[in-house]
Amino acid sequence: MIINLIIIAISIIGMETFAIFFHKYFMHGPGWKWHESHHTHTEGYFERNDLYALCFSVIAAVLFILGSLYWEPLYFIAVGLTVYGLLYGFVHDGLVHRRWTFKYAPKNGYLYRLVLAHRIHHNTTTKEGAVSFGFLYAERISKLKSKLKGQ
Repeated sequence: MIINLIIIAISIIGMETFAIFFHKYFMHGPGWKWHESHHTHTEGYFERNDLYALCFSVIAAVLFILGSLYWEPLYFIAVGLTVYGLLYGFVHDGLVHRRWTFKYAPKNGYLYRLVLAHRIHHNTTTKEGAVSFGFLYAERISKLKSKLKGQ
């Protein structure tokens, strides 16, 4: 049981680490065609960028199946990916972008820092010049502003 919880925790942390690099080097690179919809106004509830979440959920589903049939640790890795996806949905889509009807708006603390960091990230509507690529991790705001100013 403890080992499975460790696998889940490592998967969540690993997913955020992967997401930072994927966001910076793929979504703001060759994958910009999908991600651009997230940096510009789009009509309707869904945006092309949501296809990334769909792709990652398919990967998690495959890991659930493989873990159930062949190697159990894959199942718990899939649990970690799913928990990460839920956190992403609540924090990024709900709290930061208000795609859900959240009444809560943080005024200080870490959640406030996440919201500010992502707003700084959206200072640009092009694939170049963005800072702060994490979804659940945000550097200090002063450091992000300094990076943005330096560009």
